[in-house]
Amino acid sequence: MAARGVGLLTHLPLRAQRSQGLRPSLRLLSCPGTVAADVRKEEQSSGSAETGSEDKTPKKRFSEVQKERREQAQRSVLIHFPNKISEKKFLKYLSQHGPVNNHFFYESFGLYAVVEFCQKESVASLQSVTRTPSLGTEAAIPFRSRCFHLKLKNASNQTAEQSCISRSNQSPPSSKKLFELLCDAESIDDQLNTLLKEFQLTEENTKLRYFTSSLIEDIAAAYFPDCAVRPFGSSVNGFGKLGCDLDMFLDLDEIGKFSDHKTLGNFLMEFQVKNVPSERIATQKILSVIGECLDHFGPGCVGVQKILNARCPLVRFSHQASGFQCDLTTNNRIALKSSELLYIYGALDSRVRALVFSIRCWARAHSLTSSIPGAWITNFSLTMMVIFFLQRRSPPILPTLDYLKSLADAEDKCVIEGHNCTFVCDLNRIKPSGNTETLELLLKEFFEYFGNFAFNKNSINIRQGREQNKPEPSPLHIQNPFETSLNISKNVSQSQLQKFVDLARESAWILHQEVNDHPSPSNKLWGLAALLLPSVAKNVSQAKRKKKKPASERVKNLLESIKSSSSTENSTNTNGTRTVTTQA
Repeated sequence: MAARGVGLLTHLPLRAQRSQGLRPSLRLLSCPGTVAADVRKEEQSSGSAETGSEDKTPKKRFSEVQKERREQAQRSVLIHFPNKISEKKFLKYLSQHGPVNNHFFYESFGLYAVVEFCQKESVASLQSVTRTPSLGTEAAIPFRSRCFHLKLKNASNQTAEQSCISRSNQSPPSSKKLFELLCDAESIDDQLNTLLKEFQLTEENTKLRYFTSSLIEDIAAAYFPDCAVRPFGSSVNGFGKLGCDLDMFLDLDEIGKFSDHKTLGNFLMEFQVKNVPSERIATQKILSVIGECLDHFGPGCVGVQKILNARCPLVRFSHQASGFQCDLTTNNRIALKSSELLYIYGALDSRVRALVFSIRCWARAHSLTSSIPGAWITNFSLTMMVIFFLQRRSPPILPTLDYLKSLADAEDKCVIEGHNCTFVCDLNRIKPSGNTETLELLLKEFFEYFGNFAFNKNSINIRQGREQNKPEPSPLHIQNPFETSLNISKNVSQSQLQKFVDLARESAWILHQEVNDHPSPSNKLWGLAALLLPSVAKNVSQAKRKKKKPASERVKNLLESIKSSSSTENSTNTNGTRTVTTQA
């Protein structure tokens, strides 16, 4: 799954160019006074959260947020329009169909606006006056979606009245920009909070993700009128970064359910349906049809792949208007429940998300994680490791899953496919932690803890929050929080685990060398910035590298040597402080 991340900081100019070439930059355009501008103003004024400080206002349940976002998306439309346009006239034109509640502009493959009306009926009103384009020699498929293209009847009049639109870049920062921000920070705590602020999903980007899911639901609803397409994973759990993929699942559970009043009398009515040998075959058939519809009828849905023989069948495609890489599965309710659990953990303490984002960024910089499936540690595994570490603090920063289960009431009870997924859903019933440790200390001790963890015999279990004997010989064992017989890190090889341990130990050592104040020269790296440099740990055990390795391993090493040869020089002086030179 392709996602843009932070590369090695010595590849600053080249990395920035490559990341821009992979996917169009997503820039939000908003004017003062709009909802988008107000949200951005609030984000900027909030600053870095103090250690352990929490908002005292009641926190929304995950289900409440999902419902609210879904309703917003259903009242929204996506409009592609020319660069030369008067925003005032544009909104006045749309208001003929009903009052506009919110809107924002962004750039992807062209200039777009996402407009949220106050009533859903306004969308139907706009559709009723929209025509199918005439394409000359080509034929248009007359599909009525909520994606529109606006043309100007008289462009000259619009040019004179074009309003000045404030542009805010919503793509992830380049490595060079991140390097500058981290070096300008006041403390390591400030560095972690800065990284979080720069990489987390914005309000507008989150709305665009729910809207894209809603567009896919429109297509699926042609066959399954009561279905829902729900985003899950990093798009909704609070740990997603700008540029991450959009994971969705087609929820068919509501289809065929009936209320009590339909069962009155002596008769029971059932739908006539097509029978297939197994649920997996049913899933494959459903996704095959949806994939065909996306490919043939979905505006902006390109590169559609039907990966139906995977353990979890899916349809993969790119959505051009939003710029998202998308994966669609069916009835993946356990994944949504996992998203809710992470949402709760991230909302309980301001340090959780900052620490997770920084550890993920560190892992990506050292190629511990990858967008390509393989023997690498995944972001989900890293998040579980951070949660487990925070459960082990004294006092604990995060509660165990078993404790959250003990707080659950009858309304929270949830069993999915025989797996007990019950935990308290109301965040306001969970007592905040009394732990006041700084992010700097937590970052250092995270590396110390896992640099000395007995991976050879112990497993990680956030349900109980304690080390347990490994039930299988896999190098890294992290118990799935709900499907407890599964190991979410079964793919990780011994060499990749050892690389993680070596890097963790080295990172702990670097942080130990830090003085109370970061170095004054601007070319000195310190704190989190120093941890994102290429590591000497990859050069350990040189004798082992002399042995003949499989072809795939030799190719991998060759690629690493090519990368290292093209990078700028970095060095470590005798007092342990790293320096770096960058090329313009």
